[in-house]
Amino acid sequence: MKSLVRRLMRRDDGSSMVEFAIMLPVLLILFAGAAELGRLFYTYTTLVKATEVGARYLSTSRNATSPVSADADAAKTQARSLAVCGYTDCTGQTPVVPGLSQASNVTVTFPIRNNIKYVKVQISGYTYAPGVFNLAHFTGLANTVFYFGLTPSTEMRYMQ
Repeated sequence: MKSLVRRLMRRDDGSSMVEFAIMLPVLLILFAGAAELGRLFYTYTTLVKATEVGARYLSTSRNATSPVSADADAAKTQARSLAVCGYTDCTGQTPVVPGLSQASNVTVTFPIRNNIKYVKVQISGYTYAPGVFNLAHFTGLANTVFYFGLTPSTEMRYMQ
């Protein structure tokens, strides 16, 4: 009996399976965190590019600061649409990022510094939505510090 116990204690069959079982939850959490962080960076980069497109459109538009307010309002609306869906008219188009709205998220301003006109397009109030790996669900909280508002903005010189 003693020799049988000694023989069983010396065997290392299945030890790698036990190590894998211990490390699997840690590896899954690392994978989920990396995937969620990648989605966050992708969303932020998409929002930054959207503000750049809107600001570029307004910086070259003759109607952006037109004395006729209808023309200026139309140019601002088209720039907001470009930032939200990539087209000058968002009717029937999907936003570049889910949950983005031109009415509540995109603001257009024309700051003036040193007698130089600028165009500023900013996305504010957009809250990053968790993906498949909702970390708030695991903690039991409604929201965690991982999900926060993204506020990219682009400012360009008005060229007209």
